[in-house]
Amino acid sequence: MLAENLISEVVPSIKGSEKGQKALSWMDVFRVSHIPVVEGTNYLGMVSDKMIYDLDLLDKPIETEIDKLNTSHVHKDQHIFEVAIVMYKLKLSVVAVLDADHYYLGAITLYDLARRFARLFSLQEIGGVVILEMNVNDYSLAQISQIVESNDIKILSLFLNRTPGTSNLDVILKLDKEDLSPLIQAFMRYDYNVKAVYLDHTMLNDLYKDRFDQFMKFMNI
Repeated sequence: MLAENLISEVVPSIKGSEKGQKALSWMDVFRVSHIPVVEGTNYLGMVSDKMIYDLDLLDKPIETEIDKLNTSHVHKDQHIFEVAIVMYKLKLSVVAVLDADHYYLGAITLYDLARRFARLFSLQEIGGVVILEMNVNDYSLAQISQIVESNDIKILSLFLNRTPGTSNLDVILKLDKEDLSPLIQAFMRYDYNVKAVYLDHTMLNDLYKDRFDQFMKFMNI
């Protein structure tokens, strides 16, 4: 999944000659805290709500502080993981996408990113979720996969969640079947600690919402 496939179809850009109040209005409509500033196809940078308030740009053209704009961006051929890293490190709710000639193509929002991650990791596919708890030194993807597939089950996606400052690791498996009883028994025979199992769709939706909330918190927007 590349950046050019993540571009929002709705989030607009504004011109440098427009006032900060208009930028704030668009931010409010689309629930973001950044808007790209563009002249034609030339990307000038990203203006934030904080910048508008801090520099008193409500009734002034954004171009009066053009040198203060955040010029961070991604290129159209960068992977979704790279896009996520840029947005996380720079705490951006929106990131601009440029082509090889540095012309502006559009923007990606944090919501677009989260929605694509949900599809990428098969979160909406039918199946159950198993969470294994272990020491990070005991983690073996090869062994876990062998146990799962020996029970005629496929891993649709896998997440690792390590507790900061500890060696505790949660291995979260999204699987392609809902009847996971034989697999749970197999894990227990191999002395795995099965921390949680989610089979009911309501429980799965709650789990996905929790993971989405954690993702948004991780991005710190």
